Amino acid sequence: AWERPCAWCVSLSRLEDLELAPLGDSDVHVKMLAAPINPADINMIQGTYALLPELPAVGGNEGVGQVLGVGRRVTSVTPGDWVLPADAGLGTWRTEAVFPEQSLLQVPRDVPVLCAATLGVNPCTAYRMLTDFESLRPGDSVIQNAANSGVGQAVIQIARATGIRTINVVRDRPDLPKLVERLVSLGADHVITEEMLRKPDMKDIFKSIPKPRLALNCVGGKSATEMLRHLQPRGTMVTYGGMAKQPVTVPVSAFIFKDVKLRGFWMTQWKKDQMHNKDALQSMMQSLCELVRKGQLGAPACTEVPLEDYRAALEASMKPFTSSKQILIL
Repeated sequence: AWERPCAWCVSLSRLEDLELAPLGDSDVHVKMLAAPINPADINMIQGTYALLPELPAVGGNEGVGQVLGVGRRVTSVTPGDWVLPADAGLGTWRTEAVFPEQSLLQVPRDVPVLCAATLGVNPCTAYRMLTDFESLRPGDSVIQNAANSGVGQAVIQIARATGIRTINVVRDRPDLPKLVERLVSLGADHVITEEMLRKPDMKDIFKSIPKPRLALNCVGGKSATEMLRHLQPRGTMVTYGGMAKQPVTVPVSAFIFKDVKLRGFWMTQWKKDQMHNKDALQSMMQSLCELVRKGQLGAPACTEVPLEDYRAALEASMKPFTSSKQILIL
């Protein structure tokens, strides 16, 4: 099931030399430094994502670049600055580009390059979901599936930095002890498999921490249903992905007797909603960069791949049980 979409996706991509666009008065010439391959990037290539560019298009929605030159009306960045895409669809899998000033966001150069390259999507998603849906306080708990994903790793670290406990659900796998050790090293309080969600042993976890008021769902299907059962009354489950490609099924009792709330989150839409208010986006980025400086937020497990080896990176990013994010070094 993984081979066909993998081969098809790779066959749709190719490396080409493109002519650099002229630098306009409000444009910025950027040398890309590093750009990750995210699931949304793959979905865009496959044509299954909610945001699709006009073809032919350059892949990649995230990454970090260095400013080489600016147009005469540009005021927000200067040559030498590091920048991130302010929105999705910019096309970051390239060595150089000319972008409009408004499509870029400055990031401090003291942030490690792999942190900067992976800062604009997964940590932002984690930050917003932990902030916007429930008023969590130190000592509260959150439960999440796909805890080994980029978002999951960011949730663990941001939650730990703010005193929030995490219950982290992963699929069973051959290297499970190694994965558990890594997530615990990031600050995970509990790491369990999806099978454990359905067992009475869950009661032991809630002897030491309160039941969660927030559940973060990136999987769907049974994983989401079982995770929902452990929510506090009037708790919230936020769905931001559907890795199982199965619908979220909710018992009627959860609505009637627990009054749970089901919400959705898409980082791209949040950024679009904030385009008139870049202060909110800048403030979030500053908060995340401060966590990086304090050593409380790091890049996810990464594999650095030269751009010319992009085919191998695409294939690796679509393999099951992948815990290392492929980063194109540009």
